[in-house]
Amino acid sequence: MFKHLLVPTDGSALSEAAIHMTVTLAAESGARVTGLHVIPEFHVLAYGTEMIADNEERVIQAARQRADDYLAVITRAAAQAGVACDTVAMNRAHPYEAIISVAEQRNCDLVVMASHGRSGMRAFLLGSETQKVLTHSQIPVLVVRQSTKTGHGAT
Repeated sequence: MFKHLLVPTDGSALSEAAIHMTVTLAAESGARVTGLHVIPEFHVLAYGTEMIADNEERVIQAARQRADDYLAVITRAAAQAGVACDTVAMNRAHPYEAIISVAEQRNCDLVVMASHGRSGMRAFLLGSETQKVLTHSQIPVLVVRQSTKTGHGAT
């Protein structure tokens, strides 16, 4: 079966559902888990340079703290299930590229990720990181979507 699963998280409730599914699959198949959070790159939207340095450091620190918090959810879930786990936080402008890169570098054989179920114009305008991973990855992807009946589910 699977030996190494990658689970990216954005800290959402749906990501937590994907985390629990990943840990369950890993426990059942004796696999290990790598958790990933992609920190968005800092972009400047300020007028004065003195504002930039101060704001940039605060934004970066807050983003790192969020990453630690999100990844701790994966670590705790894996520990409770007795599953080996490591985590990665990295900066990247395009999360789907980071997801594919980490999956390949770490020899993952399955990516389990959430999809927020956007469709139509919203999906087109916002873009779907899940769709981009599905399109560009050579590694199988299990997509966890919100079910209309239970609030959680997989497709």
